[in-house]
Amino acid sequence: MFSLFFKSRRWALWAWGGFALLVAGLVLQTRLNVAFNEWYRQFYDVVQNVQKHTLDDFWASIWLFLKLAMPYVILGTLIDFFASHWIFRWREALTFGYLERWRACKTDVEGSSQRIQEDMYRFAKIVEGLGVQVLKALMLLAAFVPLLWSLSKNVQIPLLKDIPGSLVWVALVVSVGGLVVSWFVGIKLPTLEYDIQKKEAAFRKELVFAEDNKRDFALPETISSLFLGVRLSCYRLFLHYGYFQIWLISFSQFMVIVPFMIMGSGLFTGAITLGVMVQVSNAFDQVRSSFSVFIDNWKTITEFRSIFKRLKEFEENLERH
Repeated sequence: MFSLFFKSRRWALWAWGGFALLVAGLVLQTRLNVAFNEWYRQFYDVVQNVQKHTLDDFWASIWLFLKLAMPYVILGTLIDFFASHWIFRWREALTFGYLERWRACKTDVEGSSQRIQEDMYRFAKIVEGLGVQVLKALMLLAAFVPLLWSLSKNVQIPLLKDIPGSLVWVALVVSVGGLVVSWFVGIKLPTLEYDIQKKEAAFRKELVFAEDNKRDFALPETISSLFLGVRLSCYRLFLHYGYFQIWLISFSQFMVIVPFMIMGSGLFTGAITLGVMVQVSNAFDQVRSSFSVFIDNWKTITEFRSIFKRLKEFEENLERH
């Protein structure tokens, strides 16, 4: 799945050059995120201390926000546009690489059409979305961990104020803890996704055969039996996703108030300003969400693991035959 794109001479320019261009774009986007974080501190300090500032200061802050926001929007659009093209080239490399090996097989490999068309498409879409998010998370960590570390000196809670970089450690601990809990809560999801795809493939195969021969295929009893398997597998998946969503949403909502719980006492004692508190909240959210990128995309990762497993089996079958 990776060697057909990244180790191919034909695709080397797209694979490595495109990857480098994506990283460069994400670096620029991260620099703008850091600038936004500094803007939060300045703007909310102006709002908190209106007696020390003029209306011109307020509008200057608004203008600065617009100067940051417009490049951010344009850059984000260009990154998404280029990422879509880059991932499509990856899909093209995989598709024709697998086709060449599949045509050389002397025996039939079950589910070949689904693996080559549908799974390749879904693989590309997930890599496009999740892959960019992971790269972005790494960039944000590199930029915001030092910033959040320095902001930790403003923590006033007795248990945390003497720990260097306490806010970073809190973000790391809650993210790793959330990932561990998510792993156990959602441990059955990849298997259920894989099972559904097998049932869907059998159902679709029967319908494809019926396109040329309705007399012998897609008979009512056969279709009912195959669709019953799809229904039961989907119902099981819905149930397990239900309690997983309860955990995931609860975790996300609790993380919103964590930085305010840590910094709130400092605001009321005058140790920090409102601008610093909002800056800490934003920086903490950037670091925590970067640490938690796998938790926030657990459903997508579950689907990706299922697709990866099926494509891996397909590769092994091609090698075997």
